[in-house]
Amino acid sequence: MKKVLIILIMGVGLSQVSFAQEIGVRFGDTVGGDVAVDGVFAFKKSRLHADVSFGNGGIGVVGVYDFIVSPIGGEAFNWYLGVGASAFLGDPFQLGIPGELGIEYRFNNVPIALGLDWRPTFILIDTTDFMFDRFGLNVRFVFAK
Repeated sequence: MKKVLIILIMGVGLSQVSFAQEIGVRFGDTVGGDVAVDGVFAFKKSRLHADVSFGNGGIGVVGVYDFIVSPIGGEAFNWYLGVGASAFLGDPFQLGIPGELGIEYRFNNVPIALGLDWRPTFILIDTTDFMFDRFGLNVRFVFAK
């Protein structure tokens, strides 16, 4: 009974913090390939933007905390800025710190969000490098607003 109560309290708490969830695909340069499963978990004034890709002999994982998410001229058009961590689990193993700057548009009549972003990434491990040419197009289904 205690476990059920704890899970219920955690579920209610998370539902109060998280306002929207989106899932889709990201096309463009990403860790581990050119296409990734893209997800967004939004909070009151920030969000977690995560990608998982399969390719180039491994799995790429990126998690970016967008600490600025701000509307441009209305609720449908936003810009965002963040920083996070990335890893490529393959040969060679890579660990990096990506930044993110992007814009997105959420359609009012259909639950779809389109976004363009730039993710310059500082690779720390296996080599040290700066990847400044990582751009992407995000197409996501919006579950809730």
